Amino acid sequence: MGNDLIQIGSMPPPQGAGAGVSAAQDMALGAETVGDGRTFYLETFGCQMNVHDSEKVAGMLMARGYRPVDSHQNADIILYNTCSIREKAAQKVFSRLGTFGKGRTGEGKIIGVLGCVAQQEGERFFERAPQVSLVCGSASYSKLPDLLAQLESGERRVSGLGLDTEDCFETELTRRDNRYRAYLTIIEGCDQRCAFCVVPMTRGPERSRSGAGILAECGRLVDEGYTEIQLLGQIVNAWQDPSPTRWSFAELVARVSEVAGVRRVRFTTSHPRYFTPEIVQAVDSHPALCDQIHLPVQAGSTELLSRMRRGYSRDEYLEKINCIRKAQRAISLSTDIIVGFCGESEKDFEQTLSLLAQVGYDQVFSFKFSLRPDTAALGFSDTVSEEEKGRRLAVLQELQRQNQLQRNQVLVGQVLEVLVEGFRPRLGQAVGRTTSNRVLNFPGEPADIGCYFPVQVTSAGPNSLIGKRVTGDHGAAAQAERRAAWKSR
Repeated sequence: MGNDLIQIGSMPPPQGAGAGVSAAQDMALGAETVGDGRTFYLETFGCQMNVHDSEKVAGMLMARGYRPVDSHQNADIILYNTCSIREKAAQKVFSRLGTFGKGRTGEGKIIGVLGCVAQQEGERFFERAPQVSLVCGSASYSKLPDLLAQLESGERRVSGLGLDTEDCFETELTRRDNRYRAYLTIIEGCDQRCAFCVVPMTRGPERSRSGAGILAECGRLVDEGYTEIQLLGQIVNAWQDPSPTRWSFAELVARVSEVAGVRRVRFTTSHPRYFTPEIVQAVDSHPALCDQIHLPVQAGSTELLSRMRRGYSRDEYLEKINCIRKAQRAISLSTDIIVGFCGESEKDFEQTLSLLAQVGYDQVFSFKFSLRPDTAALGFSDTVSEEEKGRRLAVLQELQRQNQLQRNQVLVGQVLEVLVEGFRPRLGQAVGRTTSNRVLNFPGEPADIGCYFPVQVTSAGPNSLIGKRVTGDHGAAAQAERRAAWKSR
């Protein structure tokens, strides 16, 4: 899904204003005391959707009397929410589980695996990792309390692996662990069947939430103090309103950006097949829609794209890019690229490099191809050696590093709005993100987290910017300078 694709993190107990469940939600906690104060530890592997799924799982468990802790040593229940989109991510899950195969570390605990690896392995998981007593795919998360109750009543092993559902995973209570940004899943599952991708087999078919329900939740999020909303989906722009209003995706994002109190709206991940000029028009005309689009291409060769079953050619993809570049706003572009897919020739790879030069991406998430279970690629010949995959990846990443450095240096002197996400005590630096999704560091303090500031860029590297806070009204002049600089690149 692009950003932070292999992010790993535990879910600590909520802290501070705006973190965790809302005040209204907190009143509802304990309404069902199935957990009776038992503790759980939840660690997440994967993309933003996995992170948000974990927030919903945690909220659901807390509403039933379970209590989160920040260490597996202190937990009665240990849950791993997993990603299997790449082999390395799946291997990390089994590495974590290996901890509980030694000594008495996991004795007396319920150990469960959630998400894509659980769905992929199914009940084979019990043989491969005997310490695991629960496997549950994302389509069955709503059944988790019942599955845990079965284990607590004496069952040895339980599973939830069904994909035959028309429901999105919605919860009354969501345990949110960011004080200012809220994830909101609008579509789950995937119907695309790209040759390299396991998601349709692990997440199930596409199911969309209603537009009215999405807007209602956005209103609640604003009331709880959130200012940035990120709309999520495996293919977010494949969203189709199941209600009689039948809004398009472009209409939806426009309406979300118009919700009073929403300052920033992002959406990920888009698929080129469903990317329309209307989406660009929405970004152009609604300032709250961030000027950044993630549009995975995967490869620059039409022949390779056909073998990947992506549903578009290089020229068709470039038409989408040209539409974005014609926007009145300067829109930052990021993408995903796989190197070494089955049958990728040197010529195919050179076409991918030329695409990078032609498009001018501001960020690229690149990976070596690895065969995944239950995908069409298993029937192809994996002709590119691991050594050659590594070489190609290094070449591509170096080219993109140079591209990013050049594109970031153009921003030196510009004033950008930054939402502060963190603080580095050793450096005395606030760490924030611009509307174009660039990281910008500047002198600040811990209290700045969650605040918006105008920051002037003073220097630039390939992966981040450095700046200083500015005062006064830079208004239209600053925006005009920024637009001119972006257009000149």
